[in-house]
Amino acid sequence: MSLLSLRNVTAFYGPAQALFDVSLDVAQGEVVALMGRNGMGKTTTVKAICRMLPARGALTFDGQDLTRLPSHRAARLGIGLVPEGRRCFANLTVTENLIAAARPGPWDMDTVTALFPRLAERRTQTAGTLSGGEQQMVAIGRALMTNPRLLILDEATEGLAPLIRDEIWQAIARIKTETGTAILVIDKSPAELARVADRAVILARGETVWTGAMDALTPEVSARFIGL
Repeated sequence: MSLLSLRNVTAFYGPAQALFDVSLDVAQGEVVALMGRNGMGKTTTVKAICRMLPARGALTFDGQDLTRLPSHRAARLGIGLVPEGRRCFANLTVTENLIAAARPGPWDMDTVTALFPRLAERRTQTAGTLSGGEQQMVAIGRALMTNPRLLILDEATEGLAPLIRDEIWQAIARIKTETGTAILVIDKSPAELARVADRAVILARGETVWTGAMDALTPEVSARFIGL
């Protein structure tokens, strides 16, 4: 049974339709890559899942209808978001950012700083003084400390130096193998996604156009739908 399920989901920004027919599933313990060119509806799909944008269609989490829930109630069901652009609280310390939305569970200050040791070194620094990579670690740690059943990562490595990107991909792999947390990850790199993802879903113009195992994502499919 799917933990997250979308069937024929549509969404609008005012009168402009952004999602036309999005369908995808994420099972417990599964990592699914959500892919597509820029502007094809990936972040809009995330907003629909997290209830930051009204949506129509069948949208469920652990069998519960999400379409009528506000965003804070969706989060309490166990949906943790690492948003595009990090969105750390710049004037709060690393510790304050991490505990801002913390909920009881295995992810706490000790386990998060074990995953990202440099956050332990910067506990008392304000987030605005950190590098982009360190802010991304804070954003991931903050989401983990909500102890989610589903972790959504929206462009978690975009614009980061290669060494930091690799550190974050290693962390995602550890989250998968050590905790079994379901993950929906948006990124543009099939090579890096292949390290962690079980399946891929590709969007084009607000529609699901391809779904399959990562090893079925051939260069021809990538060239056709992603431009790689």
